Amino acid sequence: MTYSYAVLSQLKDLRSHRGFSGLAISRFISNVGNGISPIALAYGVLSLPGATGKDLSIVMAARFIPLLTFMLFGGVIADRFQRNRLVGGSDMIGSFLAATSALSLIAGFSSTWLLALMGGIFGILNAIWWPAMSGVLPEILPKEKLQQGNAIIGLMTNIGYIIGTLLGGLLVVSVGSGWGLLVDAISFFIAGAIVWNLPIIGKIKEASPGILHDLIIGWKEFISRSWVIAMVLSFALINMAFESMLSVLGPLNFSDPLNGPKQWSYNLAGLSAGMLLGGIWILKVKIARPLYLAMVLIAVSALWDFSLAFALPLPVTVLAAIFSGISLEVFMVTWNTSLQSHIPEESYSRVSSYDALGSYGIAPLGILAAGPLAIHFGVDKILFITGAMTFIAALASLLVPSVRNLRND
Repeated sequence: MTYSYAVLSQLKDLRSHRGFSGLAISRFISNVGNGISPIALAYGVLSLPGATGKDLSIVMAARFIPLLTFMLFGGVIADRFQRNRLVGGSDMIGSFLAATSALSLIAGFSSTWLLALMGGIFGILNAIWWPAMSGVLPEILPKEKLQQGNAIIGLMTNIGYIIGTLLGGLLVVSVGSGWGLLVDAISFFIAGAIVWNLPIIGKIKEASPGILHDLIIGWKEFISRSWVIAMVLSFALINMAFESMLSVLGPLNFSDPLNGPKQWSYNLAGLSAGMLLGGIWILKVKIARPLYLAMVLIAVSALWDFSLAFALPLPVTVLAAIFSGISLEVFMVTWNTSLQSHIPEESYSRVSSYDALGSYGIAPLGILAAGPLAIHFGVDKILFITGAMTFIAALASLLVPSVRNLRND
């Protein structure tokens, strides 16, 4: 009862800050769609005549390449303009792209290259959305409440994602992938409209000498902290492994058209349930060395890859997914809080862009290679490799003292 009362008290306090409730609600709605999207899109691709793991790799990698190409410019834009309007506008425009993909599957004129094109344009929008979104919460909450705020936003995100993943499996099996993507498109539009209208005035931005100057200032902030560099290098490998597993290897591992979508949706729901549990725990706990704990958990989270590689029973893989979700949420909250606590607000989005570019820079290579490699060597062998990469890269980051010893006052 004491813990529940403390959580409710914190929630009431956070709601007193204008814009926080709307942001939390928008993340819930958007992530119902985000939970549906990867399942509907993956099995939509695999349902195309003659489609293989190679086609799935192409479609899933399509949005990452333009995302990374334009990410730095997105950070500059986000530090110059009102961030919630950039987020809301990107979501609403993106909803029409998702709807186009949905209608192509429903009407039967879809193709690998059409879905890849829609994903590529969506990636450009994401390059604006990502750095802008990371800077919205610090405009609503003071620094001392950022950990609680990030945790609550994470809770709403993961509740929505759990509902979406379970709904996604049911929609794909019952009415088809196209209808699942259409629900995703509607959720994007509603969430975007909410964020666009958040009561955030936004700080007056100082005039800048130019884009190059802004990028240089952001780069100096980025490289001046060894803990940031170490984490980004580690997550370059971790994200390549994780995104390959999440986008390609997982659906291929559960490729049976009758039971596969539901079984994979249970795994994704387990991931989201774990993130929900991790968010509840991190909401209350103050961690002396947050990144140290987070990276130990990330290393152990490789158990999910291994459980899939060894074809363990479904309940075991779901339990492994739950632990992976706990680890991921603890990392996300502690990482976002660490950046928001130590990086100046006026250059935060640019640093976030360099973070995303480095952390996901080679992820498209992994996604593109995962399908063909799985066809040649077997899905189980590639899953074992992704698990090993995650384990080694996470522990390697702890060799850097500033990662082990970072504290958020």
